[in-house]
Amino acid sequence: MEIVRVETVEGEICYGCEVGNQVFRLEGDLYGTFSQSDVLLQPVRRLAPVVPTAIYGIGLNYREHAAEVGAKLPEHPVVFMKSPTSVQHPNCPIILPRHLHSDQVDYECELAVVIGRDCKNVSVADALDYVLGYTCGNDVSARDWQKFHGGGQWVKAKSFDSFCPLGPILVTADRIPNPQILPIRTILNGQIRQESYTGDMIFSVAEIIAFLSGSTTLLAGTVILTGTPSGVGMASEPPRFLNPGDEVVVEITGIGSLKNSVKAEQ
Repeated sequence: MEIVRVETVEGEICYGCEVGNQVFRLEGDLYGTFSQSDVLLQPVRRLAPVVPTAIYGIGLNYREHAAEVGAKLPEHPVVFMKSPTSVQHPNCPIILPRHLHSDQVDYECELAVVIGRDCKNVSVADALDYVLGYTCGNDVSARDWQKFHGGGQWVKAKSFDSFCPLGPILVTADRIPNPQILPIRTILNGQIRQESYTGDMIFSVAEIIAFLSGSTTLLAGTVILTGTPSGVGMASEPPRFLNPGDEVVVEITGIGSLKNSVKAEQ
């Protein structure tokens, strides 16, 4: 099933099931039992497909990305968090910080995993049973805050408003039985900047979920950003950071295209 969250012409925000060019209301609980109804919705805009209860990110999780930044392969997943207020909708702008200034805002295409029910201490073998679905994510990062101004922590650099675009749809886990075979890319102003596939991950989706849930409850609605492949702006020669007027597209085969423009904070 392809799940969307939309605002309708009546001003209602609701979940729907996208079938072709039509959206039908989703009945029930997204984190329980739900089904497609026969009520046709009239969306006026598409929203991020979920409202996260928490957002975890995994750093240095693609072999080629670790190589391009000169980092050793990690022994365990490198974990950071992003504020839920960093979520941005499809077709809405990534905002370059100007109050706390950054001139080094970078794109990072990522496979985003949505946890469908509370889990703790799950095994690698059972981990995918807890996945509601998958969507496209962009782990936007202020590299200057990440490297120089954050006191050694990444959270501030990752949590500015609009720094977590998600969408446009949530593809349920039954449609993607193997999340490690998906082509993924970033297209900046029509030019491919990142292109890989999820099989280059150092830690698989199942391994990440098992690790994050160790002695820790992952609530339903948790979003996990599973890492980015090589080709980030900071590692380009010369570095290529986002500028006002840019357009960033994250594409994952089998899920869709997440498009966001870029503008400076007023």
